[in-house]
Amino acid sequence: MPIEVERGKMQCRLVTATEAQEHFATFTGATQSQQHIKPLHWYVACRLVLEGGFPPDDITPHPPFRTTGSGLSPKLVYDDSVATNAERTILGGLKTKNVDIVVTKEGIGPVIAISVKGTVGAFRNLTNRMEEAVGDCTNLHITYPALVAGFMTVLRANRMISAAVETLPEEGASPGRAIQQNDIAIDTGGAPVESIIRYHNALRELAGRRGIRDEVSSYEAVAMSLVKSNHGTPGDLIADFPAEDSLVHPENFFPSIYRAYDERYVYSAPDIRSLTARKEWSAVDGLPLDIDALGYELRRPS
Repeated sequence: MPIEVERGKMQCRLVTATEAQEHFATFTGATQSQQHIKPLHWYVACRLVLEGGFPPDDITPHPPFRTTGSGLSPKLVYDDSVATNAERTILGGLKTKNVDIVVTKEGIGPVIAISVKGTVGAFRNLTNRMEEAVGDCTNLHITYPALVAGFMTVLRANRMISAAVETLPEEGASPGRAIQQNDIAIDTGGAPVESIIRYHNALRELAGRRGIRDEVSSYEAVAMSLVKSNHGTPGDLIADFPAEDSLVHPENFFPSIYRAYDERYVYSAPDIRSLTARKEWSAVDGLPLDIDALGYELRRPS
């Protein structure tokens, strides 16, 4: 069931990956509104707090949390009154760029920038998306070579069942258009079609930037997810693509972000560790859902 996302209700809120993916898979409105992808923005922002240990005040959009206490193990409190629907503008080397989720450290600037893109059909346009991703990453790394850049792409895994039997919208189109051949991501045998495989292979070449002197057009982390839409349970991921050992498998995304951040801003800069070290939450109060439903571990003192 789609999450309630509309004008006046776009503030960041705590959602699970399953909820955000189901919303993406079943949303029938126009995609220009970004309402189909907003819950995934919220999911990323909240996970950076709960699992990543980043203070909510450092994150845009501001997640529905506030902290009490000080030091490396403060208390985290759920508070939806502090949540926002903002995007942060980053000064790139070529132009300014609004980025979906940004972590900023006072006195340093943006340290993590994550873009989340959703594609519901018209997969012939994936080449354009690749060009955009390369350009955005290059633009940001020119100004901030140490920036940890992440790119998360989510695609509707429309499966070829029979000709024009489903009604899912093309990007930018009004709802109700039947699926066309170019909207198919999964063939009748359950395998990704050639355009999806090519996109995966291209994304894989963009992932894995480790050093600040490395290629500025590469991302520190890239994730590709195929979300079931017209077969199986809407919102479930295609389990065997990408493969588990792929650089762009979604399970690799957040660990890669955290590793790159720690290497650059914590271990390599011990003099500012008190500012940059990720928090370990001594307690988390008021969560509106069970911790086990999150799908990831809370960052706690060891």
